Order: sequence, then structure tokens, then C-alpha cells
Amino acid sequence: MGIQSYFSDWQSLEEAIKHCHKCPLYRSRKNPVPGEGNKNSYVMFVGEAPGATEDEMGRPFVGAAGRLLTMILESLGIKRESIYITNVVKCRPPGNREPKDEEVEACSIYLESQILLLKPKVIVTLGNVAGKKIFGMGSQQWGGVMKMRGKACKLSILNLTILAIPTLHPAAALYNPQLRTLLEEDIKLVKKITESIAQETLSLGDVQKSKSKTKTLLDYLK
Repeated sequence: MGIQSYFSDWQSLEEAIKHCHKCPLYRSRKNPVPGEGNKNSYVMFVGEAPGATEDEMGRPFVGAAGRLLTMILESLGIKRESIYITNVVKCRPPGNREPKDEEVEACSIYLESQILLLKPKVIVTLGNVAGKKIFGMGSQQWGGVMKMRGKACKLSILNLTILAIPTLHPAAALYNPQLRTLLEEDIKLVKKITESIAQETLSLGDVQKSKSKTKTLLDYLK
């Protein structure tokens, strides 16, 4: 991070990403991909890095994997525009290879600033790179996506209390029905937890009435 401080507004953050030369990935990119979605949402999805279609369009998760994710979300009644979605690394690695550790580190200021600006209550990590990064920020050991998926973990990240829900990257689920089923199960868990959060933001009287009928966030923590 060096001496750079966090970005205090979305406009300056996104402009910095668009003109970033912090690592060599800028040399081969067509368009950086800051992220998009509802900047007032309490749900943040974090993937690995842009792919070819994302690099062309400057938008996250708009290729085949992104379309699958959007379809699963909307089949469960979660509109994509209601969440905020981004990647650990904002520029496409050549050949869609996995980002290197030094590229992840160079981009950290942007992801951390996004978390501080959004202040999400839930972060859904898509794949190993995102899971390792988010759990590392929460000083928690990352055991791999297949071991960690399917449950919510309470993390302290940048002095924020956040529920992290790890799942597969949708690219892994594209051609494997078994993995797609697991991804769908995890997104169902995301929906249950976000509905609990919405329930808990009701007035105190309504919350007391609803607790006997509705699970709270504590019921999902493992």
C-alpha cells in the first residue's frame, strides 16, 4: 500500500483504476474493469479478474460465466443491479491466467477502498483467488473453495464486521452440472442471509414479532 491512502469517493477511485499503471497488466488491457452495481447495496460479489469479454466492455461478469451468474441470481429473485460486483484484480491477465500475487497486492488499494465506500454486510467470494484475498484481509486461514463454500463466516475487515460467503467461480460451473448445483445452493444461502438482514433492519417491534418465525444471521454462521 505504501503511502497511498484510501479513496474517499467513487469517482476518484474509478478514475484511478482507469488510469492505473501499478502493475504490468495495464500494458495488455483494453479496458480496466472497476466494478458496477448498486453503490448503496449491503451485498458485494468479488471475483478473480476480468476475462476477454469484460476487457472488451470494461464491465465485470458479462461473459459466459457472468451470464450464468446473472441467470442464477435472477432465478432466485436477486436482481443483478441490486448488488455491487467487482474483482480482486481490475485488469485482465493475459490468456485469462490466474492473477499473480504481486498483481493482487498492487490492486489491493482499489478493492479495500471499494469495501470502505460500500461498507457491505455480506461479501460473496467467487473462486479461490477472491476467497484467499478476502479471508486474508479478515486474518482468517483460507482452506480452498471446496472446503470453505456453503457456509457464512464472520470476518473483521478494515474495522467492518462482514459475513463472507465463499462459493465457486461461475466459470467452474459452466460445463459441470454438479458444480453448478453447488453454486446455486450457495446463492440460495446468500438470499436467505440477505433476507435475514432485511428483516433485522425493521423496527424493533417488528423484529421482536418476526424472530419467532424467521432465522437471524446467527443461525447461518458456522
